[in-house]
Amino acid sequence: MWEKPQYWYGAKRYGWGWGPPTSWHGWVVLLLIIAALSIAAPFLVPYHIWIYLAYVAALVAVQVLICYLKGPPPRWRWGESDD
Repeated sequence: MWEKPQYWYGAKRYGWGWGPPTSWHGWVVLLLIIAALSIAAPFLVPYHIWIYLAYVAALVAVQVLICYLKGPPPRWRWGESDD
């Protein structure tokens, strides 16, 4: 009756957090963030490195929030036997 939720990101095998994307939604988000970083770098890095670092921190925070919302609940894992 209850369907298992489709996660965009898988859980890491060891440690805390998420691994690489497991669905096309996650890959699109990851590629968009990489594109946003790449496009802004030539304009901000040579002149405004601190603004670029704040921009990177904001994009990382967005990625972590998306992983938290669209991935399995984060917890510490010790390998395959810890499911």
